[in-house]
Amino acid sequence: MKNIFLLGLFIGLFSCEKVDASGEIEVIKLVESSTSWNGDKLPSYPEKEPKLSILKFTIPPNTKMQMHKHLAINAGVLVKGELMVISEYADTLFLKEGDPIVELYDTWHFGENLGSVPAEIIVFYAGEEGTPITILKNEEE
Repeated sequence: MKNIFLLGLFIGLFSCEKVDASGEIEVIKLVESSTSWNGDKLPSYPEKEPKLSILKFTIPPNTKMQMHKHLAINAGVLVKGELMVISEYADTLFLKEGDPIVELYDTWHFGENLGSVPAEIIVFYAGEEGTPITILKNEEE
């Protein structure tokens, strides 16, 4: 039941709706996946109390984020600008405005805005109560 709820919430949050001339609602699936962007399989949903979070990040131009990893399954949509994501293994993903991403799970990576405008990304996290959704590299060492 929990999985069905999370799936429904995820689809609802990341569905794009618009009204056309006939008044019909259009739903566009941006992404559906059981793997992250580098092809790694996502883990099973947690057995503990679920904790859902939606965060909006604004990354200034020519800014590199700190190396980090996520302990929650997450996905997002880049709503403005461009973003490059690089894993600890040098896997690289380039995102442009409107692109969805299924983020890496428990793998070190960072994002970098090489563009001239701020990059804005909204990310949905399906975590669990008491577990951080993100760990910065220097926090674990």
